[in-house]
Amino acid sequence: MLTTFTLLLAAGVGFRLALSLALSRYSDRSLEIPQTVAILLIVLACLPAWASPLALPVPLAFVLGAVLPDLLTRRT
Repeated sequence: MLTTFTLLLAAGVGFRLALSLALSRYSDRSLEIPQTVAILLIVLACLPAWASPLALPVPLAFVLGAVLPDLLTRRT
């Protein structure tokens, strides 16, 4: 049985894949997030609500699934 973390991670990857395909199909662009922004999003998702400087209402697993391809690959 899959855990909630795994399902949210898969949803984040699916969201990223669908957005990338839509951007490449309709406007011939690719979706790239700089590594510093990806790391910042992960840190913001890890912070508790009382310590966060701004609200990020997205779970950590979803953020990881959405930005993990940018952290694993380097595009030139």
